[in-house]
Amino acid sequence: MLQYIKEYGKYVETTGYQGIAFDAAEAFLKANRKQTQQNVDIQFFDAQLIATQEHLYFATLNALQAFKNKTNLSKSPAMETILYASAQRQIQRAIERCGIKPQTKSMAVIIIGEDPKQIQNALQAVTKSAGTEPDASVLEMTKNKETKIKKAFEITDEELKTLENGNQQKAIVNLVIERVALLATQL
Repeated sequence: MLQYIKEYGKYVETTGYQGIAFDAAEAFLKANRKQTQQNVDIQFFDAQLIATQEHLYFATLNALQAFKNKTNLSKSPAMETILYASAQRQIQRAIERCGIKPQTKSMAVIIIGEDPKQIQNALQAVTKSAGTEPDASVLEMTKNKETKIKKAFEITDEELKTLENGNQQKAIVNLVIERVALLATQL
């Protein structure tokens, strides 16, 4: 889903892929890192640890705000986004929590840039590399994801009870987004 974030003058594409080959995604990143730094920023996530498109949207907003305020911890919006998405201050921990790994079978992708045509070109390149068509359904919450996300983000049953209001999935999404937002206060 391509969105324009007017305040930062950036377009953000968020999508996902199922049945990906980790080696292909990793090879794509290594081969295109220099080119993408000039035009767009691309970050891959383990979709099983992403609490909906909303999670990535707020992580991206926080990352762009960090660059605007010059409080960024990393050199690229893509890396800053994984820091926020994971609610971690250290890059290695962020990648361990939300990054793709050899066992990753579904991945989420964000592409950030100023030109929608360049974003579309980058999306086509990622799609070719992934060997499968985009499938944003990997961003949706499932019971399996709930368990993984609760563990990864250390969400307690007590926290859920205070927010649940009959919808545990929405409560988990809100708690993850809260942790994303709290990272900015820790910088």
